[in-house]
Amino acid sequence: MNFQLRTHSILCGFTIGVSLIAVTLAAVVDGIAAERLPLFVKQPVKREAIVAFTEGPAYHPTGNVYFTDIVNNRIMRRDAAGALHVYRVPSGRANGLLFDHQGRLMACEGGGEGGNRRVTRTEANGTIKVLTDRYQGKRYNSPNDLAVDSKGRIYFTDPRCGGRSDLEQIDKQGNAIEGVYRIDADGKVTRIISHEVTRPNGILVSADDRTLFVADNQNDAQGSVRKLWRFSLSVKGDVVAGSGKVLFDWGTERGPDGMAIDSQGRIYATAGFNYPGSPFETAKKYKAGVYIFSPEGKLLGRIPVPMDMVTNCTFGGEDLKTLFITAGHTLWSVPVNTPGRLAWPKGK
Repeated sequence: MNFQLRTHSILCGFTIGVSLIAVTLAAVVDGIAAERLPLFVKQPVKREAIVAFTEGPAYHPTGNVYFTDIVNNRIMRRDAAGALHVYRVPSGRANGLLFDHQGRLMACEGGGEGGNRRVTRTEANGTIKVLTDRYQGKRYNSPNDLAVDSKGRIYFTDPRCGGRSDLEQIDKQGNAIEGVYRIDADGKVTRIISHEVTRPNGILVSADDRTLFVADNQNDAQGSVRKLWRFSLSVKGDVVAGSGKVLFDWGTERGPDGMAIDSQGRIYATAGFNYPGSPFETAKKYKAGVYIFSPEGKLLGRIPVPMDMVTNCTFGGEDLKTLFITAGHTLWSVPVNTPGRLAWPKGK
């Protein structure tokens, strides 16, 4: 007998709905047939761990999966045997996590109570190094997610969901800047996007360092932006003026959050709701899951996830052919047919 358990909690303006129902490899949208899903996944998603609210998964080759529990202000570790451990508390309200080329864990520490509003790196000896906590002397809004290119340059997003009374990133006209930044190897920070997107969230860099993908998801206003963008990058890592292109638009549905990229350059973007996110997000067309796109933005498929809301994903496993997904209270996993691409570890 199927049943539904619906709970609610507010985080970054989202209403979380929890659905305990069977997962099936259902048809996607817009004529994408169910039989196409085996091209990407081998079986339904599997529950790996449960905490208060999951975000920012990052895979370690020891079999450990690190992810954030934002509500409880901590970073968790699910070991290779499936046991759950607290890795760091408090975490500075860490959100997105990522290992750099040397296997050091980087974290976007967000805003709100207990939030440090900075980007950090945990060194090999366990000490925490602050990579940046201000731009031009002003505190960040709430660093959310990050990516690293082949040269080790770090790109991160800095949106603000919720209260805005303490914002310091303001332009000359008095408008808030929810931007995208790059940290170079020498520590220099450059803002590469100011107003080209509305509220940047997930972020990816292509294997050749020439393309930046940005999830633009403003969920707290009627008719606001819920789009996936592609930008061209210069050799220096700057966004080429006028290069922005919308690859996909979720319309009034829940837009894109965290993302991952596979070895073929395909984008895996978490998005959608199984139940409406009142009052601004509908759930008629794009159900909760991981949406798979070609680099040109063609929707190829969706991996269904039975829980709202799907926040992020990363590849892992010895062959990088497991997709770990954070959604609601749960860390999920699903085998995939194509290995992912990570800065570290590299696929075999």
